[in-house]
Amino acid sequence: MRLSPLVLGRDPGIPAGRKRTSHSTGEVLLFVLAAVLMLGIPGVAANFSRAQDKPNRPPWAQKSKDGSAVKKPAASDDDAQEAGSQRGSIRVNVNLVNVLVSVLDEHNRPAPDLPREAFRLLEEGVEQKIDIFESETQLPLDLALMIDASLSAHKEIAFEEDAAAHFIRQVLRPGDRLAVYAVDENVTQVAGFSDNIATLQSAVHHLPNGAGTSIYDAILLGSRSLERRGEDRRHVIILVTDAGETTSSADFDAARKEAVRSGSLLYTIVIRPVKNESGRNTAGEHALETITDTMGGAMFFPDAAQELDAIFDRINRELRTQYRLGYYPNPRSPANTYRSIEVKVSGKYQVRHRKSYLTGPQ
Repeated sequence: MRLSPLVLGRDPGIPAGRKRTSHSTGEVLLFVLAAVLMLGIPGVAANFSRAQDKPNRPPWAQKSKDGSAVKKPAASDDDAQEAGSQRGSIRVNVNLVNVLVSVLDEHNRPAPDLPREAFRLLEEGVEQKIDIFESETQLPLDLALMIDASLSAHKEIAFEEDAAAHFIRQVLRPGDRLAVYAVDENVTQVAGFSDNIATLQSAVHHLPNGAGTSIYDAILLGSRSLERRGEDRRHVIILVTDAGETTSSADFDAARKEAVRSGSLLYTIVIRPVKNESGRNTAGEHALETITDTMGGAMFFPDAAQELDAIFDRINRELRTQYRLGYYPNPRSPANTYRSIEVKVSGKYQVRHRKSYLTGPQ
């Protein structure tokens, strides 16, 4: 917009002979002020703008130095969570510890239907209140079936595959899931967690052949896979191997720690190609015995591969007759520490359960 010049003489826009209308002092001042604002004379415009601000407005409603409105700050995630908690939501600290217990009689048969009163549960030697008791738990199963496919175990691989295929058909119930792994110098998942029996059996019969045996890697990776499956399920590793550890990247301590963290049970079936101790890897067997005992499973040493069907049947019966005990540790356990567990049962029974657990962050 172009402004017409102000002159003290005759206004050129007024015809000659017409009387010029006089302007009031206030009108002239307003006209000058408007021109100053439009031309952006420093200082004056800023002072005028600040004069328009209302000091009683909240900070976010005031204008910034450049004249634009200041945006109201967005709420952070922490603020949103706090606001949510103030709206009546209840936060529960879940530190329930579940212990799966297998109870066997003197003939190694499951002992079902024992009452709650027959069980005592201790953590670090301190007796705990059993808050949850299920005499035959219905928690669904997640199973990692891991089969040694190394050259040293290849002699009996056909029997192993047939027995495993039979076990898959026998063990899976609605809601259960099973995955198949081949163990050699690598640990390969050849079938993901599924209840498709045909797919799983096909995977068992098409295991890739390898050279070495990575037992510690198998336990570590199997435990991690199961831990990701959720806490409201039973986690089980079934390992069929000759126990000849040769090529793992993980060591014994790393494998055991991951197994304890996952809360998995470990059932180990050791196929010994050489019966004489002087000719086989007994160190691997002893390491597996220690991890299996810590995890609360069992070890089996069949004299012949033809016994595998019977062993898988025993594992299946045991999984279907497990007791589930749940408790809230008292006193509360420190964060990130190993805690020992002991379950005692009245009578002459063999009791198997995990011997420790790892507490989470507080």
